[in-house]
Amino acid sequence: MFQGLRTVIYTAPALAEATAWYTKVLGQPPYFEEPFYVGFNVGGYELGLDPKAVATGPGGACVYWGVDDADEAYDRLIVLGAEANDAVEDVGGGIRVGTVLDPFGNVLGIIENPHFKLPQ
Repeated sequence: MFQGLRTVIYTAPALAEATAWYTKVLGQPPYFEEPFYVGFNVGGYELGLDPKAVATGPGGACVYWGVDDADEAYDRLIVLGAEANDAVEDVGGGIRVGTVLDPFGNVLGIIENPHFKLPQ
């Protein structure tokens, strides 16, 4: 039975550069770092970087990471070197989403959702 999201893996052929970029974005170093894989703990979920992972391309999954302020997070990602993809927009019910492309071509989604609260 599914227990919930555990790990999202992004392709990172330039692993050292991707590790440095995500360390800045997340404001923390990885908890696991080897030449074949780097893992960050993001609110109890794993953001993984894999130099051998295959990009999903069109029709692939897009993961949205929760943020408190979608506009602020989107702008910060652009300043840190991400490329605009889909601007932040309200999709109803006060939920706001947007996506950027990280410097390695992965779609990185952000979501501000006042209805979603993590269990204590």
